[in-house]
Amino acid sequence: MGRPWRDRGNDEVVQAYATTMVQAHGQPEFLARVLASRGIRPNEAEGYLQPRLRDLMPDPSCLVDMEAAAERLARAVEGGERVAVFGDYDVDGAASAALIAGHLRALGLDVQIHIPDRITEGYGPNVAAVTALAEGGARLLVCVDCGTSGHEPLAVAERLGLDVVILDHHGAPEILPPVHALVNPNRLDDISGLGHLCAAGIVFLTLVALNRRLRRGGAADLPDLAEALDLVALATVADVVPLTGLNRAFVTQGLKVMRGRGRIGLAALFDAASLNEPPESWHLGYLLGPRINAGGRIGHAGLGAALLTSIDPAEATRIAAELDLLNRDRQSIEAQAVLEAEAEIDRVLTIDPDRSVLVTASADWHPGVVGLVAARLKERFDRPAFAFALRPDGTATGSGRSIAGVDLGYTVREAVAAGLLAKGGGHAMAAGATLPSHDTTHFANFLAADLATAVMEARAMEALLVDGTVSAGGATADVVRLVQRAGPFGAGAPEPVFAMPHHRLVDVGVVGNGHVRARFRSRDGQAIGAIAFRSARGPLGQALLKGIGMEFHVAGTLAIDTWRGGKRVQLRINDLAIP
Repeated sequence: MGRPWRDRGNDEVVQAYATTMVQAHGQPEFLARVLASRGIRPNEAEGYLQPRLRDLMPDPSCLVDMEAAAERLARAVEGGERVAVFGDYDVDGAASAALIAGHLRALGLDVQIHIPDRITEGYGPNVAAVTALAEGGARLLVCVDCGTSGHEPLAVAERLGLDVVILDHHGAPEILPPVHALVNPNRLDDISGLGHLCAAGIVFLTLVALNRRLRRGGAADLPDLAEALDLVALATVADVVPLTGLNRAFVTQGLKVMRGRGRIGLAALFDAASLNEPPESWHLGYLLGPRINAGGRIGHAGLGAALLTSIDPAEATRIAAELDLLNRDRQSIEAQAVLEAEAEIDRVLTIDPDRSVLVTASADWHPGVVGLVAARLKERFDRPAFAFALRPDGTATGSGRSIAGVDLGYTVREAVAAGLLAKGGGHAMAAGATLPSHDTTHFANFLAADLATAVMEARAMEALLVDGTVSAGGATADVVRLVQRAGPFGAGAPEPVFAMPHHRLVDVGVVGNGHVRARFRSRDGQAIGAIAFRSARGPLGQALLKGIGMEFHVAGTLAIDTWRGGKRVQLRINDLAIP
């Protein structure tokens, strides 16, 4: 894949930490090496392996406006007010909306959830929706995973008599909308250090603050927030925020809750996705998340929140089946768009191979899949990418994905300030944008000029970091279980990578949606199954498909493959090298 392979633990400090963990704390040697190479100090190892919320939970009041938000929510509870929740159409938005709506309903309130349609309403609060919610009798509007940049619609909400509380985590402009409370760790005046949380994490802290305020007011028998950690875990993984600190505890504890199948909607989604084993973090990102997102991408935007708040098993089963079907349709739509986008970028890079940021557009692409197209372009061409759907009204709706070390969200906000975009925003790794016309040239040039140096430096630093070597015979289920003790894995907490030297490729073929399955045999005759996801048309997949009988060094992560009821160790391939 064009990257050097480097030893993640090739550092004297890392080696000293690992030795101390083994000798003084009794950790297995390989596990100690994995922890030390991720910056975990010897005295932190036990807490890292078994993260507890009570050790990592901050005081919610450290967030700006948290006390005002909790007080306003408490007044709504005490006064029996009707509340409207306005969420985003992705997993974090759906989970955040379900989290706060479920809690307020358990406290006796009438709560309406509104998730905007991606195509007709776009991202964030809009005047028409806000007006309808006010006319429907809402007295309090809570915006989750959106709203930080919603100046005009939220000014209208205030004029209509709606108090507005925003619970968000997106990058914030210098001038904030005029609302009752805006809780966002990424607002410029917030020094809480919690900017790595997703919106559901912010909502959870808000509900902690609300319960505390209600107890001070004499309330008892409040809803158990621990039971809501399944939603926080789902959103944390699906929104690809760093799995460090508090987020790590959210996911660890949330998975425990999820395995109890207590939430009817999630249990139905497990069944629809044929998940017949205890859920792990990668299931949330690759099986559950895409199905919930499918509603917001190409179906009814409110399906995800409806599923996560459902208390009717029959209704939950129906919604889960609909989301599963929509996800299949989304995969087909996405595959065609990716083919067209890759062909276009291939032509562009033939002319300009050093282009730092990729921008492509089509009138034939569904607006709900452009983010996925951008992600595939970023993966294949190893540079930030933006894909736009050209709209019949003359505008263009796009989404971008970045590489580590390149802040795409900041540059998009700069483009808005420069007048190149009608609106836009996002995170370092993902951003959305709306162009006032079908012409992407000026925006593409702005991205290239602003990010060229950062992209060049980021790509020069790229390497595949390897945690150790193993042979097919040594890759046992016990080793996999040892590795998994260092989980959950995800953004900011990379899964351990093994190099398997001198293994011959003895079988290979394409399966599923462009995956390449393979089988390698070591020199002592032991074999291991392997798979390279979504690689069939890229350099990794092509090398595999043309390499039958060849010997390779192969690198990847280890997992237990339970397909068709089996429990075999499988290597998920990251890269190959010819010895």
